[in-house]
Amino acid sequence: MPWLIVLPTFMAFFLSLINFITIRKPLEVSEISEFVSVIVPLRNEANNIIGLINNLSSQSALANAEFILLNDNSDDSTFDLVSVEIEKRPNFRLIQGEPLPTGWIGKVWALHQLLDQAHGEIIVSIDADVRLTRDAISKSITLMKSAQLDFLSPYPHQIAQTLGERLIQPLLQWSWMSTLLLRLSERTAFSSMAVANGQFFIVKKQALNAAGGYETVKNAVLDDVFLARRLIKTGSHGAVVSGAKIAQCRMYSSWSEIEAGYGKSLRHAFGSIIGSISAILLLFLTGVAPLILALTGSMWGWIAFICMVVTRILSAYLSRMRILDSLLHPISSTLFIYLIFYSYVMRGNVQWKGRTV
Repeated sequence: MPWLIVLPTFMAFFLSLINFITIRKPLEVSEISEFVSVIVPLRNEANNIIGLINNLSSQSALANAEFILLNDNSDDSTFDLVSVEIEKRPNFRLIQGEPLPTGWIGKVWALHQLLDQAHGEIIVSIDADVRLTRDAISKSITLMKSAQLDFLSPYPHQIAQTLGERLIQPLLQWSWMSTLLLRLSERTAFSSMAVANGQFFIVKKQALNAAGGYETVKNAVLDDVFLARRLIKTGSHGAVVSGAKIAQCRMYSSWSEIEAGYGKSLRHAFGSIIGSISAILLLFLTGVAPLILALTGSMWGWIAFICMVVTRILSAYLSRMRILDSLLHPISSTLFIYLIFYSYVMRGNVQWKGRTV
């Protein structure tokens, strides 16, 4: 019966509605007394580095903070630009990364070296293309402490300008808003419920060390999600929260970058081929099937399509994406299914930051 086909859409609708109401948001800032280490891996970031350092320098309400940047064997002018830019900033340090060892992913190796140099009680890892409001770090740590969590992943607003970005990037936040009960995942012992975004990630150093540090995810392309899973397995609790008002990032600027970025990661995102097939099936049932049923005259199809558009609108509102793009969800789902297939077809042949992944 048609209503059985669209049942996953209705479940996604109710989960999205509950999460929209209950998702945590950054609290009003209070002075952070703990020693905070902000760590940033850099590889060929000459175009980003000046804006990044100025942005980090403006962070407020941090009584004691250090900013450590690691040059991950860049072959552009990253190292020289950073050296000049931090010369008169005593709380900034630049270290030169060691060559990438066998069995490690480049970014994780950089984070491992940065952690070894960090002295803070709280570790804040940030990607070089992320931009924060002045109180983003202090607000996030205030929320983490208030919620009595060990790690926090404030999900940045994903800047999307080209049509390809607008079709794909909103699915990032929508995917976990429509499939998980976020407040339940905060206290769960099931690592499969972990959600995280390594663009902006905050963790207590004690919890990170107890989990074995970055070495436990040294070959994980999706190091953020796998690190969150590892933290949960070792007894820590954390959450993904709405970070669109305090952080933003433009991950990709063209379709070729989208293909490369998702091509390196999606085959790892769902745990196995069976997991990937399940994800494809879910995308089809929630993104494509309702419209097909609706166009054949099914009332259930139209109801499901409207419900699914509403889930996208709720997600778009929280993540500050374009509301009207929610109507394009069937196209977005189809393209994302393509990217999953692409990731498997291109495994071992995707180039990212000058390295094969």
